[in-house]
This record gives sequence, C-alpha cells and structure tokens, in this order.
Amino acid sequence: MYDLGQELLKKGHDVSIITISENLTTPLEVVIEDGLRILRVKSGKIDGANKYIRFINELFLSQLIWYRGNKFFKEFKCDLVVWYSPSIFFSRLISKIKGINNCPSYLILRDIFPQWALDTGLLKNGVIYKILQYFEFQQYKVANVIGVQSPKNLDYFDKLNVQLNSKLEVLYNWVDLKKTCIQKTNFRDTLNLNEKIVFFYGGNIGVAQDMDNIIRLAYNLRYEKKAHFLIVGEGSESTRLKKMILSLGLENVNIFGSVGQDTYLAMLSEFDIGLISLNKSFKTPNFPGKMLGYMYFSKPILASINTGNDLQTLLEEHNAGLVSINGDDNQFIENSLKLISDQEFRINMGKNGKKVLNNFFSVTNASQQILSNFID
Repeated sequence: MYDLGQELLKKGHDVSIITISENLTTPLEVVIEDGLRILRVKSGKIDGANKYIRFINELFLSQLIWYRGNKFFKEFKCDLVVWYSPSIFFSRLISKIKGINNCPSYLILRDIFPQWALDTGLLKNGVIYKILQYFEFQQYKVANVIGVQSPKNLDYFDKLNVQLNSKLEVLYNWVDLKKTCIQKTNFRDTLNLNEKIVFFYGGNIGVAQDMDNIIRLAYNLRYEKKAHFLIVGEGSESTRLKKMILSLGLENVNIFGSVGQDTYLAMLSEFDIGLISLNKSFKTPNFPGKMLGYMYFSKPILASINTGNDLQTLLEEHNAGLVSINGDDNQFIENSLKLISDQEFRINMGKNGKKVLNNFFSVTNASQQILSNFID
C-alpha cells in the first residue's frame, strides 16, 4: 500500500494512509513520510498472536480506528477510499468514511477468507464460520469496485448467493522495488552455501502454505548434494516445522525467523530459486505476493499449488516457473532436479519472470486501473 500511495502521489494526488501499530506509546500518531500523510493507530497484538486474541483484536479494528482517528477523518476529507483485505473487518470503518465524504471505495481483495480456512479444515462450517462470512460479505457490499487477484477468483463471486452491487475486475498485485538499495552481504559465505543451489522461501509459515510440502521435498532431495533449502519467516506452523526438521535429521534446510525488508531482499538477491507452496485443499486461486519479489530479482519459480489455480497458467505460458500440483511429489522432485541441473535454464526462466513482472504486476498499471473506475 505504501508503493501504491507513492505512485498516486507522483500522479499529483494528496494521499493519506491509515494503518495500525501495536508498538505505539500513544493512542495515535500522524506523520508525513516521503510525502505521504500517515495515521497510525495503536492496536492490540495481531501478527504472531494466537488465533483467539487475533480474532478479538481484528474484530474491533473498525471501531478502534474510527474512535481514535475521528478528528483526523473530519479534517482530511477524501474523494476515494482504497482498502485492502485481509483483514475482513474494515467494512464499518469504510462505510463511515464514505458517509462523511460522500465518496466511492475500491476494495483490493487478496485473500478470500474465511473460504480458504474452511477448505483447509482450519474452520468448520459452524457458528464461527458464519460470523466471519457475515463480515466478509459486509466488506463486499460497502465496496463500489472489488479488484481480485486472478481471473479465476471471479468464479467465486459467480457462485455466491449474495446480492452485490459492486463492480468486479481483476487487479493484479504489484511491486515497486526500483529504489531499493540492496545491502552488500554474503549469506552464502555465512551459511556455508557457496557450492549449493539454494531454494529460497520467504513469507508466512502457516496452514495456507502447507510447509510440510517443502520439507517433504527437502527430505526427498536429502542425498542431492547441490540442493539446499532456506526458509525465512514466521507463522502458526513455525515451531512445529522446526521440530519436524530436527526429527528428520535434515541438514539441507535452514529456517530463520522474520527479518527486516532490507535483509530479506538482500538474502533473496543472493540465492537461486524462489519457492511457492499452497495448501492442496484450496478451492480458490491465490497469487502469493512473494512471487513478485522472486520475479524482480529474476529468480526462476518452483511452485507446488492447488488444483485449478491459474497461477500455473501464468507461469507456464510465460516459461517463468515450473509448477506441480500439491500431492504430486514425484513431479515436484522432477521439476526441482531440472532447475538444479541446468544453470542456463534457471537464468532464462528468471529473465522471463522479470518480463512478466514488468508487463503485468507494476504499481503504475495498478494505480491507473484503480483510478480509471472513478476518473473520466
């Protein structure tokens, strides 16, 4: 959202960003950062909290932000509200902001929740699911336009038995790392990986990602001397995953907690192959944001995903990655070995990925598409 704000700023618009922080020492702060007006509201713990605490803290975000930022919203009027899901609990806040400004809103939908949690067994089709689904539908109803992340995501709305007045369109994700100053580091030396082909995974380690899938691959390639797996991130499955690596005695896997973005990008720039894993139970397509970082640094992508995900079509049509369906371990292994054995193949595939990024996933394209719905 920061990148989108910067792009809108370049186009001559006045941009305010509303966000939360559990680390504030005051109820709120308003600052100007790189030309962007930013309202930060102190919230309870969300990232890294257990699911019950996270649910309660997210549930009341709209009320909390409105209560603490009321004066801000009345002072800084707006012509358009653009917001991002997850979280699914912002509909009341968006409705109030729209009401005092008589303006439209655009929902950037990047996670069809709670549907994916039901698909993966994280939730049962009971009271909690129905409550979450209510909030999901409320955010759709308050949006004038909904931008989903892939063409097949539109199928989900075709099957919904809910009356929506929102316009639906595909809005691809975006990245803008052109101004990023990559740290001069040498993680290969530090981790003794100079002779290795490194498969890199960066991001959330949760049920949605089915990280057992990657650990199975590492186990199956444990005798492949060149292959090494580097996992960087946090999530609900982190502790269990570390125990699993130890119990299997795997020496071809390193796992680290979350790092700052500069360190993350420096690590990514050094290694060879970008990893994507998605839970095979997903019934809705998903384009993981980490893919864009892989493409920016011209890394070939090795993906194991759910059936029917049009990420496979995108990567295969443009020869930007090798894709298998989660559960087909033999194909996952075969694709890995192709990438390990042929450096030129990896380099060409990485270059193709960079072209896909520039053609489909630019912040310039995203900002123009959003604005085109409201400006003649």
